Amino acid sequence: MASTPSAEDLLRSAAQGFDHLFANDIDAAQKAFKSAKDAPFHALGLGVVAFLQAALGMETGLMEEATRCLTVSEVGARKQARAAKSSPSTHRFDAGLEWEVVHADAVVLLGLTHALSESYRGYLQCLYELNSAHSKFNKLFKTVYPNGLQSYATPATTPLPSRKGSDGSLHSSVIQSKPAKSGFFSKLFPLSASVPTIGTITDTQIKPVEELVLSGTAFGFGLFNLVLSLLPDKIRNVVGFFGYNHDRMLALQALAVSAARSDIHSVFAGLVLMTYHGVVLLLSGYQADEAHIIKQYKAIVSRVDGRYPDGSLWILNKAKIQRMTCDTEGAIETLRSGLEPERKNSFRQADTLLTFELAWTLLSHRRYEETAKQFLDITKLNSWSHATYYFIAAGCYFSLRDYDRAQELLDQIPDQLDKRKISGRDMPTETFIKKKLAFYRRKQVRLGGKENRFVEAIRISPAEEIAIFWNTHARIESSVAIAHIQEWSSLTPTITDIESRYLAQVPETTNVDLDTKDELAIRSLLLGIAHRTLAEYAAARAFLKDAQDKAPDVEISTWVGGVSAFELAVLELKEADMKAVDMKPEDAMTMWKDVLMDASKKLDQACAMSTKQTDLSSRLDSRIVMLRDEIFEKRRLLGLPAERQR
Repeated sequence: MASTPSAEDLLRSAAQGFDHLFANDIDAAQKAFKSAKDAPFHALGLGVVAFLQAALGMETGLMEEATRCLTVSEVGARKQARAAKSSPSTHRFDAGLEWEVVHADAVVLLGLTHALSESYRGYLQCLYELNSAHSKFNKLFKTVYPNGLQSYATPATTPLPSRKGSDGSLHSSVIQSKPAKSGFFSKLFPLSASVPTIGTITDTQIKPVEELVLSGTAFGFGLFNLVLSLLPDKIRNVVGFFGYNHDRMLALQALAVSAARSDIHSVFAGLVLMTYHGVVLLLSGYQADEAHIIKQYKAIVSRVDGRYPDGSLWILNKAKIQRMTCDTEGAIETLRSGLEPERKNSFRQADTLLTFELAWTLLSHRRYEETAKQFLDITKLNSWSHATYYFIAAGCYFSLRDYDRAQELLDQIPDQLDKRKISGRDMPTETFIKKKLAFYRRKQVRLGGKENRFVEAIRISPAEEIAIFWNTHARIESSVAIAHIQEWSSLTPTITDIESRYLAQVPETTNVDLDTKDELAIRSLLLGIAHRTLAEYAAARAFLKDAQDKAPDVEISTWVGGVSAFELAVLELKEADMKAVDMKPEDAMTMWKDVLMDASKKLDQACAMSTKQTDLSSRLDSRIVMLRDEIFEKRRLLGLPAERQR
């Protein structure tokens, strides 16, 4: 009779499947996981494959398979955890703790899978699962890391994380550098002599199952708290009724500790951190300590890329770092090499992200023909909002003055909108697009042209306008920013009330290109962002304030007011960084107190203007949350007292 495989044997077998997955070999990964598909580790692996395919490729049809596999893993892990408690432990942690980690993993992924449905019922199921996972990971964290995280390595070159949990947080009391001898947690959870030392920098004799417990606990705790911290204020207030609280700095530290380990959870933790750092660098607008973020980001990517050099997800993040550090050409080269047809293996859903990133990077370089091709190629790779891709591609052809092709693509959008709806409603980007198409048609009729040639009424590229929501213009090269300014300022009416050395010289004419408040407000917003990118702060402030002043009178562009207030907050912070370099420390501190307070007030204004009726309000809400956190971190770095967290 064959012996039952040990947890370590099953873990080692499943790890081979994950290695294949992260190296882009989906077929080999599924084969490895199916070799023991009823085992919790392997069922979790199959669920992860289906989940990643559904999430990365927006393919909700795979949700059912992900749910099935994850449920098998959850039930199996719970059964194994109960059985293990009656046997002696094979490692230095309590018996069965490894199965509790796998069980919590399955619960979290089940919750996220429910959320992919983007239905009311799905969100409720997600909250239910996450509520369960919250208590599990808190309990695991206090058990595995009773003295906190300060003695554990992270991927960055310095041995200890440079950021700590927020002062005064419930959780931050467990991460102080000196272990509490008689504190609150030590009274509730008596510690054995051996547990605090497992997995620290000085402990090199780690068993695979111990790696699973250490890495998995830090990963789950960090992921859960990071997700909670990123929820918009309105959603977080609802979640608060479930008793959740969070500490984003502690969440990031926990993920960094997990990412530095060798268990498969370390790769997932790295992926979460890469995604978070990439989003913050792209969308927050301002970073309190950008050098630290870049350093952590590079260290994590380098670590994982060394293990899986052909993995699309790591190629993607390498390119994102290049783009965020103004190496646009390098990013394009990295992404193109990652999409070479000669590659040994392909992960289609991850490749879609490479194509998506390449498209936006090309757009940031005004390479319109290549951009249009990439966005149209995405329609062959996934089923998410083809209308959005057509709209951006049409904008690119508009900029190329190929108006026939642009009109052809715009004409196909209504059919695409009818095909793709969520819960009977249009997606946020598609609601925005429908309004813009109707706006163009009305203007074309008003101008006396043929309504079916409404491309003739467009004056500002649809691609550049929608790019505002992806913050594409914040990290463009100076030559690109100047080209944008020249183009937008050449439109009439001529700009006469704001001075800038980069504005185009426009000959006198009776023609008026921009004859609505919407168009004038959007032009000012774009010019404000482009001037801020050039560090021309006076002109940038004037244009952004002009956009904000015009916002109350717009017809459909209700989002302009909130976005303008947000971009003004970013401007104040960036300008203060520049001024502080040449100031005495005491003068700089006085300046920062005023600037941080003013930026927070502008975010309050932006939040007030971002209502349910505002197009793409959830995107602005998320950006506000991220920038508030950067302001909080700037206060911490300066030694200033924290404002009340919203």
